[in-house]
Amino acid sequence: MVGSSLALALAPLGRRVAIVEPIPRSSEAQPSFDDRSTALSRSTQRMYEAMGLWDDVAAAAVPISRIHVSDKGRFGFAHIEASEQGVDALGYVVINRVLGNVLQRALDVVATLDFLCPARIIATSLGPGRASVTLEDDKGRKRDISCNLLVVADGANSTVRNMIGISARQVKYDQCAVVGNLLPERSLDGCAYERFTDQGPLALLPLGDERAAYVWTLSEKNADRVIKLDDQVFLNELQQAFGYRLGTFSRVGKRAAYPLVLSKALRLTAPRAVLVGNAAHGLHPVAAQGFNLGLRDVAALCDCIADAIEESGDSIDVGDVELLERYASWRRGDQRKLVGFTDGLVRLFGHSSRSVRVLRDIGMLSFDLVPGVRSLFARHTMGLAGRLPRLSRGVPLS
Repeated sequence: MVGSSLALALAPLGRRVAIVEPIPRSSEAQPSFDDRSTALSRSTQRMYEAMGLWDDVAAAAVPISRIHVSDKGRFGFAHIEASEQGVDALGYVVINRVLGNVLQRALDVVATLDFLCPARIIATSLGPGRASVTLEDDKGRKRDISCNLLVVADGANSTVRNMIGISARQVKYDQCAVVGNLLPERSLDGCAYERFTDQGPLALLPLGDERAAYVWTLSEKNADRVIKLDDQVFLNELQQAFGYRLGTFSRVGKRAAYPLVLSKALRLTAPRAVLVGNAAHGLHPVAAQGFNLGLRDVAALCDCIADAIEESGDSIDVGDVELLERYASWRRGDQRKLVGFTDGLVRLFGHSSRSVRVLRDIGMLSFDLVPGVRSLFARHTMGLAGRLPRLSRGVPLS
């Protein structure tokens, strides 16, 4: 989703772009565009608005009007209201498959775009003047292509990142996210719930047709167990973890489990290459910020290129070392902040010490009572804190 968004964001700048993708575009097996759901922040909404895509996304997205955070079995809770922040919605929830369809239709009409699909990069060579890659298609045929800039957007377990000599620090949480959707007895009415349990956080997000998407964090062993349960037993256990605030759960859909790993690339650039999205930073889903952080990478990279064009004209070299360093310098702070925030939440709410749990609950109550704290937190949640690129502010590149 990040790579496709980048190709579309670059279109107004007239750069010729090639997308390399190993999964056929029409394939139901495309892992980026599956039935999982993604929470889109306000900055992501503004970006898609500036790109002319938001109306199509919004037609299938559900707005989040408030966020409710609680700690199971404890007295602490916190909440954020969109109306209090002066916005129509704090964010939106969309099914990845639906977002993928919007992006794919938009890609079809970009004249400066080449699809090299299905194909995968099997080797790279980064020279002072050009970057070259060797591609292999689904029939084993090989070809070489070159470019001014190689953008690595192939996920947290990026193979291309390793090829260009950038390593990543990875920390396994020994947890899995069990995801799917269900039908609650009572509507979520635009509320996103985050409930911290002994096993890990459990999120319920509003979907269309009164359904809810769930992201249930469990130990790897327990996740393997619950995936195999029959539907009613699974719902009973999920109900016990969440409670009855939304009444009784029913009609659970297909479920899947994904291992959770914190991943942080040790640097963001190599000669004529740059990392974006999960290739640069893979986050725990506790705050639903991973995709939004990746799109701010995209917006910042596009800003750097657009600024260079304004300064020097269309003859600029998009792989110039100074341009890439401006991008890396810009993104380091935002990435470091979000990595630290999500990892800190996981560890704080995973702590079993009684004194830590009491202080945690007091902190959650203070969050609601201390003036200004909630608004500051909301701006970070909406992706509106700090220096924002044009697209993240809703300003078109041209």
